[in-house]
Amino acid sequence: MNIGELAKRTGLTSSRIRFYERAGLLQAVDRRANGYRTYPPQAVLVLELITTAQQAGFSLDEIRKLLPPGLDRWDHAGLVEALRRKVADIEALEGRLKQSKAQLVALLAEIEAKPDDMDCAANARRVLSHVLGDKAGGGEIPIGDGGLLAKRTRRRVATAG
Repeated sequence: MNIGELAKRTGLTSSRIRFYERAGLLQAVDRRANGYRTYPPQAVLVLELITTAQQAGFSLDEIRKLLPPGLDRWDHAGLVEALRRKVADIEALEGRLKQSKAQLVALLAEIEAKPDDMDCAANARRVLSHVLGDKAGGGEIPIGDGGLLAKRTRRRVATAG
């Protein structure tokens, strides 16, 4: 099949397909006498695997290492190990994101607790004094209605208006 048909079947642009070919991810591409590329039917599956792997967070280098030269020669153990590592990476990222979200929600609550008669600059000083108030102490700062704000967040507070 030609590159236009492959693009239609995969939903990828022709330039993206050529990029994957140059990157060594899409192999077994033949050229006709006129220089046009022709792709075997398995190219659709390979491109779908590449796209799925990228969406799962695999880099092109990781994908290159996982894709066998022919789909009938998978390194089962290597593939399983790579997938397990990626799941662990995603779980670690989820943990960091959960912590960051909690810190931002706590900071937002502190900022939104601004008294009605206080201007933005005074509120920023109030929030910063709460956040920086525990400089010498432990790892968390009490805020608002019993929430906690990790000390790292104080670096992120620029204004609190």
